[in-house]
Amino acid sequence: MSRSLYPKQLLPLAGASTMFQDTVRRVADQKRFAPPLVVCNDEHRFIIAEQLRQMGVAPFAIMLETEGRNTAPAAAAAALALDAGEAVMLVLPSDPVIADEKAFLAAVERGAAAARRGALVTFGITPDAPETGYGYIEKGAALNGVPGSHRVERFVEKPSRAKAEEYLKSGDYLWNSGIFMFRADGYLAELAAVHPEIVAACRKAVNQAQRDAIFIKLDAAAFAGATAKSIDYAVMEHTRNAAVVPVDMGWNDVGSWSALWSIGAKDKGRNVVLGDVIVDDSENCYIRSEDRLIAAVGLRDTVIVETDDAVLVAAKDKAQEVKAVVEQLKAKGRTEHHNHSVVHRPWGTYQTIDLGTGYQVKRITVKPGAKLSLQKHAKRAEHWVVVNGTAKITRNDETFELKRDGSTYIPLGAVHRLENVGKDLLELIEVQSGDYLGEDDIVRLEDTYGRVKA
Repeated sequence: MSRSLYPKQLLPLAGASTMFQDTVRRVADQKRFAPPLVVCNDEHRFIIAEQLRQMGVAPFAIMLETEGRNTAPAAAAAALALDAGEAVMLVLPSDPVIADEKAFLAAVERGAAAARRGALVTFGITPDAPETGYGYIEKGAALNGVPGSHRVERFVEKPSRAKAEEYLKSGDYLWNSGIFMFRADGYLAELAAVHPEIVAACRKAVNQAQRDAIFIKLDAAAFAGATAKSIDYAVMEHTRNAAVVPVDMGWNDVGSWSALWSIGAKDKGRNVVLGDVIVDDSENCYIRSEDRLIAAVGLRDTVIVETDDAVLVAAKDKAQEVKAVVEQLKAKGRTEHHNHSVVHRPWGTYQTIDLGTGYQVKRITVKPGAKLSLQKHAKRAEHWVVVNGTAKITRNDETFELKRDGSTYIPLGAVHRLENVGKDLLELIEVQSGDYLGEDDIVRLEDTYGRVKA
């Protein structure tokens, strides 16, 4: 379900809201938190903006990376863009599940108190099992004047099973959550002391960024010059001011389907079942249907996940090895690892529902008030049939409206645009015909969403 163009944090994997939306909602109290600054890949910007709009959240900005450089440069660019000085930054990954949000907020209060005193704070999860898939933090002496906070003795890489059991028994070790809190100026100073090239590259990327409404697009060449490092490796393992706040808040980083099974609601056979599923004589399974009926009989400890373009079947204890399947998809030149059959655009979505030699059929939806770019194609013609809503069509020099059951033809090379001028979702079927039907056969002449340079 997680694809490069639509990763797991943008999916509703653990509830009705997406994991990104859950993260934003945890810090939505305007009496306690400033509006969020979201750092994301440029390809995800319109999905992020839409999910924030659905929540009614106005962000400080959405900062766009054309190339991921890990968390240390991302946090540095955010600190520079915020120009926050002594203000405290809370740095949150957008993909963990946190079941006890009261405990989370209480830990944030403790972390803020330590951060204001100059500490660079990380949050350590109280372990309940000898987990070998997480990094650990050994907590040291209590931090003077900040109850519930400790100095960091050391960071530990993912341990062996024997070591993990030893850590759990000692009570001095915590799972590394990847959540941080520090003064913006303090973080930049610590980072500059160890990696001045990262701060310099981020400063240049922010100073030369393109700003468009809520979007801050970092200068690609400058940001690429920042060494790809995590906050842990770049700063926390070097600073003398590292502190940790232990917290038990029902945290899970949802790194695999078996992790979702562990936190999901279970039936009498301890199966987690979602969607159109029939289960008989099966135990300890995770079965999720997105599109079609799944019938499971006589299974034990199995993961089955179905979408409209792929089905995964795996032993639950091998669920993390799905990465090997992704590598095979890449090697074979397939696209399932890259995007879903439904592709999201700033104006709506499109889905290929049939494809053959010389033709392609798509289902297109356009949000109320949205419009596609003014464009033309060099290698294909298009037929449009409206099945719901009201469409405004531009075709060369003419403009007209089409309602349900109306249709029109866009000849090869015609300058055209599609716009939803109604209050309802516009839905239409598009039949493309031509020698080449790739998405790169689009020449944009004008665009509302900044995809055409002036």
